Amino acid sequence: MILHSLLGAMVCLGIGIADTRADILAYTDESGMPHFSDVPNDSRYRLFMHTEQSRAQVEAPQIPPSAGIRNREKFAPEIKWAASSYQMDEALLHAVIAVESGYNSRIVSRKGAVGLMQLMPGTARRYKVKNSFDPAQNIQAGAQYLSNLLVQFDNNIPLALAAYNAGENKVRKYGGRIPPFPETIAYVPKVMDLYQRYKQELR
Repeated sequence: MILHSLLGAMVCLGIGIADTRADILAYTDESGMPHFSDVPNDSRYRLFMHTEQSRAQVEAPQIPPSAGIRNREKFAPEIKWAASSYQMDEALLHAVIAVESGYNSRIVSRKGAVGLMQLMPGTARRYKVKNSFDPAQNIQAGAQYLSNLLVQFDNNIPLALAAYNAGENKVRKYGGRIPPFPETIAYVPKVMDLYQRYKQELR
C-alpha cells in the first residue's frame, strides 16, 4: 500500500500525532484503505506531511451548506456515468465535487475555475469542453482529467488529488510529493475524508 513504508519509517522514528500545526496525518486500515486527516481521531494516525503553517492559517475549501443532498442526488447519474467511463470510483468523484463546488454547477472561483469540478479555462480547452457550466460536460472533463492524473501518479490518490488542486507540474517540482501550499495541504485530507465516507454510503 502507498503508506506502508512511509508510516513504518515514521513509527520507527517515534513521530507522534499530537502536533498543533496543520499537518496531514494518515494510516492504512486492515483492508488497505488509506485514511488522511489534519484533525486525527484515531491513535493509528501518524505524520504523513509536515507544514509550518498553523491550522488557523490553512483554511480548507468550504462546502456551501445550501448545496446539500438535493444537488448530490441530482447529479448522481452523470457522476456514475463519468466514473464508469473512466474506470474510476464514483465515490472519489463525489468527494472531489463536494469539496470543489459543493455540488453548485454555477459557481466560479476567484481564479476563474468553473462549475462542479472547478475546471480552469486551460483544462476545459484541453478536454474540449464547450460549456463549463454544463454539468455533464464539466463532470466528464473533470473525471477524465482526474483519471489521467491517477495514471500519471501510479494510482496514488493523494498525489493525484494534489495535482488536481495545484497542477501536476507542481507535484513533480516538489519531487512527487504533496506541494507545501496551504490550500493543497488542506484540500487532500478533506477530499480523502469525504471519499471514505461516500465509499461506505455508495456500497
